[in-house]
Amino acid sequence: MIRRRVIVRGRVQGVFFRDSCRREARKAGVAGWVRNRPDGTVEAVFEGEAASVESMCRWCESGPPYAHVSRVDIVEESPTSQVDFTILRS
Repeated sequence: MIRRRVIVRGRVQGVFFRDSCRREARKAGVAGWVRNRPDGTVEAVFEGEAASVESMCRWCESGPPYAHVSRVDIVEESPTSQVDFTILRS
């Protein structure tokens, strides 16, 4: 199990990024959460099998069809045994 925190920059709010991310994460069997931040970025935490988490990090590089991602920052964290993937309200 691994855990990654991701900050996605660009035009990523108002394009169904969070809902698309939740669907992709659940399909990949990844736990964690995603939320909009006040600065216009999207923050997500992915936890699960290494290949699945890395896949979600790669997905964030493009996001859903109407997103325009300019940069993705990824930080390694210690797993916390998350069990589901949710959208957090800011």
